[in-house]
Amino acid sequence: MTTQNYQQFYDQFEPAMIEQKLLGSLEQGFNVCEEICDRWAEDESRLALRYEGVERAASDHTFAELKRRSAQFANFLTSQGIGKGDRVAALLPRTPELLVVILGTLRAGAVYQPLFTAFGAGAIEYRLGTAGTKLVLTDPANRMKLDDVKDCPTKLLVNRDQADAKYAGDLDFETEMAKQSDQFEPVRIGAEEPFLQMFTSGTVGKAKGVAVPARALLSFYVYMRYAIGLRPDDTYWNVADPGWAYGLYYAVVGPLLLGNTTHFNEHGFTPESTYMMLRKYHITNLAAAPTAYRMLMAHDDILSDGDKFDLRVASSAGEPLNPEVISWVDKRLGCPVMDHYGQTETGMTACNHHELEQSVVRVGSMGFSMPGHRVVALDGDYNEVGEGETGQLAVDVDNSPLFFFQGYTWGEKNPFHGKYYLTGDVVISHGDGGYSFAGRDDDIITTAGYRVGPADVESTLLEHEAVAESGVIGKPDPERGSVIKAYVVLKSQFDPSDELAAELKTLVRERLSTHAFPREIEFVPELPKTPSGKIQRFILRNKAREEADS
Repeated sequence: MTTQNYQQFYDQFEPAMIEQKLLGSLEQGFNVCEEICDRWAEDESRLALRYEGVERAASDHTFAELKRRSAQFANFLTSQGIGKGDRVAALLPRTPELLVVILGTLRAGAVYQPLFTAFGAGAIEYRLGTAGTKLVLTDPANRMKLDDVKDCPTKLLVNRDQADAKYAGDLDFETEMAKQSDQFEPVRIGAEEPFLQMFTSGTVGKAKGVAVPARALLSFYVYMRYAIGLRPDDTYWNVADPGWAYGLYYAVVGPLLLGNTTHFNEHGFTPESTYMMLRKYHITNLAAAPTAYRMLMAHDDILSDGDKFDLRVASSAGEPLNPEVISWVDKRLGCPVMDHYGQTETGMTACNHHELEQSVVRVGSMGFSMPGHRVVALDGDYNEVGEGETGQLAVDVDNSPLFFFQGYTWGEKNPFHGKYYLTGDVVISHGDGGYSFAGRDDDIITTAGYRVGPADVESTLLEHEAVAESGVIGKPDPERGSVIKAYVVLKSQFDPSDELAAELKTLVRERLSTHAFPREIEFVPELPKTPSGKIQRFILRNKAREEADS
């Protein structure tokens, strides 16, 4: 399969090119379950999901089976008075039931709301209460988290027979499904009406509501087809959890939209379970967060010299990949890995495209505007910056026909300025439409008058053989404004020492600059992260501020 020229495709791109591939339309609306399940269900043998269980046997599930089961669930929702616009939440691991619930909710025209299984009662209560959620599904392993949720909506329990006897009053998923017909006419919703109710990961401040409209399908399609480079004969696995945007958008909706099989691995992430999945299912197209690739590289010793995989391409999103990881993936996994950039609010907007030939692919860069979007960098006065300049990444909404974010669901914040959506992320412009990530606006460190992006320092530290991960922040300093401090996690075979700290400082000083090296290094067993794997630098900043004040 030959790749098209990026610039040529970008310049000629129109939403109608994607819209014509779908059953619905921007004018008439869509039923998302119809688009991602029904249209592929005529072939009774076509696989939608391959599931690798923890306590259950592995199993395969066809589009036809999921069409029938999603109809049963949609009928159950109707029996509960739940329909168009109502929020239905699931606190479930990556199981076939989770996919049935997502599809059935969408079939009924209702709005699916993910809950990450690592959430505590407070995070769950906030999300359910804010969204006015009508129904929440869970399983015996997670049911107790709902005990402390005030005004918890109706509960539907998967495998209720395996749960504590005190939950006998909950509705039982299997019992309720068995009562329902497996026929249900999909309910269409308008292109601007929501099908997903997301919340931001809360990296900075309280999680904000993001309602994703049906028209986002066009953007999801472009990302899957041209950035991920998903082909009909690919065996695709996105490691990300569907409790978060990247997993829900691009491990569930995206691949099924293109008629590809998706893979759920119920096991928690480990290098061993990852390699098992790659081998067992002959994965050719892989997507994961940078944390996953870093962890694989840190445990390189479990691979033998002769290990080979079936991978054709790999993709990464969430934080920049450093050159060492990119080189390691190429050498040990045997395929190129591309960096992509996006947010819960917008989906992916800037990418290095596997299936479009770009003029240049810069190591560690987020790439170029995804077709249907125009991303720019703005200075403090909201003017677009030139080559080599740093600015806040923004989306030019007027020139981005696939941009779908309508503003935070409950008006928690206004992220727009004129025609621009402001991401809050700082980037360097390369002058040719390409950008490289420098950090969150509030992550940028100003030290002795210099602005330093933590990503550069972290990437350089990772070049040292002893470093598994690092988090870099600015620590208040009376002379410099801030000094750079690095919190470093070492690989298991290395021990902290003053000598090692000195080595790391020298490495950054020599590789980056004299103003960008960390004057303080603290060795820690782990870094604070969001459940989706992003480093929570604000926690590190708060810790350093307390140190400076004491």
